[in-house]
Amino acid sequence: MPRQRITKEMVVKAAFDLARDGGMENVTVKGISQKLGCSVQPVYCYCSNMNGLKQDVIEYTGGYLRDFIKKRLDDTDLFQSMGIAHAEFAKTEPHLYRLYFLRKRDGVTSIEDIYREETDPQVAEFISQQLHLPIEKAQQLHMNMLIYNTGISFLLTVLGGNTDIGQIERLLTQAKEIFTHSLITDNEQEIT
Repeated sequence: MPRQRITKEMVVKAAFDLARDGGMENVTVKGISQKLGCSVQPVYCYCSNMNGLKQDVIEYTGGYLRDFIKKRLDDTDLFQSMGIAHAEFAKTEPHLYRLYFLRKRDGVTSIEDIYREETDPQVAEFISQQLHLPIEKAQQLHMNMLIYNTGISFLLTVLGGNTDIGQIERLLTQAKEIFTHSLITDNEQEIT
């Protein structure tokens, strides 16, 4: 039987699976080789630098996250459904959530930088159209919810899988209503 050729994609996927199960600290060359059923030698070809592998796993996680969220989006309410999808991701994939979101980012020095890097501009456009707000106000609302949702999602990674997602949905809805009311009131005062 011919030996299986190990590819970089196979190594990254195996590292992703290990990180998914136990966090990035669970990813070792030995663990990857065991997962692939090979010696450590072919893994070392792609893992001479664990920082590079970690970056590859983060990028793979980003693709996985986008697919996860896309499957849960409701086109009639992108804003709310995206927040709930992020919370569900944190609840069901706590190690991946921490790996992707709770990491140091080069060149990111403000909340606005994170907002620009991590959000889909279509959501702010959707909010602007739905609530008849200027795009700047819609972006502010979206950023406020991003900050709130990140906190809720982080708590979900700590609380574990038994957390009532219905309670989380209610908290997100309540925050959305409070932030929305505040911005609409501010916008009306600016107009008059």
